[in-house]
Amino acid sequence: MSLIRNIGEHITSIMERDPAPKSRLEVLLCYPGLHAVWIYRLTHQLYRARLFLVARLISQWARAITGVEIHPGAEIGKRLFIDHGMGVVFGETAVVGDDVTIYQGVTLGGTGKDKGKRHPTIRNGVVIGAGAQVLGNITVGENSRVGAASVVIDDVPDNSTIVGVPGHIIFRNGKRVVITNPREIRDPLSDALHEVVQRVEKLENRDI
Repeated sequence: MSLIRNIGEHITSIMERDPAPKSRLEVLLCYPGLHAVWIYRLTHQLYRARLFLVARLISQWARAITGVEIHPGAEIGKRLFIDHGMGVVFGETAVVGDDVTIYQGVTLGGTGKDKGKRHPTIRNGVVIGAGAQVLGNITVGENSRVGAASVVIDDVPDNSTIVGVPGHIIFRNGKRVVITNPREIRDPLSDALHEVVQRVEKLENRDI
């Protein structure tokens, strides 16, 4: 498939998913997420050719002009749509399939605990809402949806909807998932406060 055909297909896929643009020319000129993906295609080839520094320098320039940071080592499929773009980050070992939609502020990042493959794998047709954080060597299954501002640290099955901090599945295969034990959904803020209270109690009980 020629470069021109690839570009045309990419623009068409964006217009099918976004009702805002009034013309293909508007998408071509005014969509920074599209520009970021095209620049990534170049930097990824340079990275594969082991021109690591050149690839990183170009990707840093791309971040400055688009607001999107895609590491040249990431693997990205066809027709990725990054809407709005600002604040989106893809880590080095992130893998993204075809026809994925990602909104502003999304991070495909690491947890600092893994080595080697340490960033997420996003399967075909996934939609990730604004501000979501998908972290670690996990997989988000095909055609799943991640709610805005969610934090996902575990695998997500195909055809699921996940929301919250930490993320929990509320729909799977079109059916609502009933949570039988609400305590299974942990609140990290409450956990942190509980830990602080425990430490204060230990200090108060310490012999001086």
